[in-house]
Amino acid sequence: MSPRREPNPHIRRGRTVVHTLHAPLVLTPTYRRGPFTNEILRRCEEVMRAVRADFETKLVEFNGETDHVHLLVHYPPKVSLSRLVGSLKGACARRLPQEYPGHIRKYLWGDHFWSPSYSAASCGGAPLSITKEYIENQRCPG
Repeated sequence: MSPRREPNPHIRRGRTVVHTLHAPLVLTPTYRRGPFTNEILRRCEEVMRAVRADFETKLVEFNGETDHVHLLVHYPPKVSLSRLVGSLKGACARRLPQEYPGHIRKYLWGDHFWSPSYSAASCGGAPLSITKEYIENQRCPG
């Protein structure tokens, strides 16, 4: 590497690709019922951070409210966002009802924790600092 050039920590390099892909995601539980407390949001983040390692992605930011969660993921081009989201939601849907059965059961409709839909966007137009600040400033449940 040239001594004149400082590496950009946001640019990732693979064997055949140089990339910086980020996507803000919004995931909602079934019927937007509000199962999330601060404790459950912290646990949800831990579970999602463990899953993201399998996909070689980075969870840049995580936050949520009582009825949805926001994530900012940095991912390689070989990762399908739909597969990543499916794994993130699946892991939480298995773990959270096991760990908080009395609380979560009140919010489930049948056995489905998450809504089948999600929101994903490209954040190439807005600076990452703005997107990250937006997620950091989401209201946490009291």
